[in-house]
Amino acid sequence: MKLAIMQPYFLPYIGYFQLIKAVDTFIIYDDVQFIKGGWINRNYLLLNDEKFMFNLILKGASANKLINEISVQSNQNKLLKTIYYSYNKAPYFESVFPIIKNILNYEDKNLSKFIGNSIIKICNYLKIDTEIHYSSALEKDNELKAQDKIIHICKLLNADTYINAIGGQKLYDKKVFNDSHIDLKFIKSNLTPYTQFKNEFIPCLSILDVMMFNSVDEINIILKNHELI
Repeated sequence: MKLAIMQPYFLPYIGYFQLIKAVDTFIIYDDVQFIKGGWINRNYLLLNDEKFMFNLILKGASANKLINEISVQSNQNKLLKTIYYSYNKAPYFESVFPIIKNILNYEDKNLSKFIGNSIIKICNYLKIDTEIHYSSALEKDNELKAQDKIIHICKLLNADTYINAIGGQKLYDKKVFNDSHIDLKFIKSNLTPYTQFKNEFIPCLSILDVMMFNSVDEINIILKNHELI
């Protein structure tokens, strides 16, 4: 069984969804410390043909809290308006905007559940059938840290392969995983250019941008454009 564990990111870039699609089970790592200034609640979209950072406004965000101990502000109208004005002339706006509106109006404002819902909704739209669970729901040894905890979760779920984002090469040791009979792989995204508006292609924007300019079938072709190393 192939497993991946990642912190929840709000409307992340397509590489996040390549990772989800590459595994059988994906764990939303929500009972770890919130990283202030990180990418959990922000990303980039295309506004006036330029890269523009958007933020999911939080309440009580602190590096002293776990991700699932933080809340999302109730009013998301400003972000919804920004998305509308950015993409209302995009080819797949009519299909995608209602999904984003539904995501932003989600009633549960717990940060973990709010982002988790967005990930699940987007996976449903993209026809990704990977099982998705929350780490906070697992009965595990929370005294363990770093890769020891990841290996522990892999064993709990009987995973024989663990796939991580390419940045994890600095964090995880293949030999340590091999000693636990787990094959450690890293996913390397090959980002496929696509037509946006009339601007020169701007890569690594939110999955939102990909969805606005590509059909589900086209996105699934892009999702396959990666390699495991």
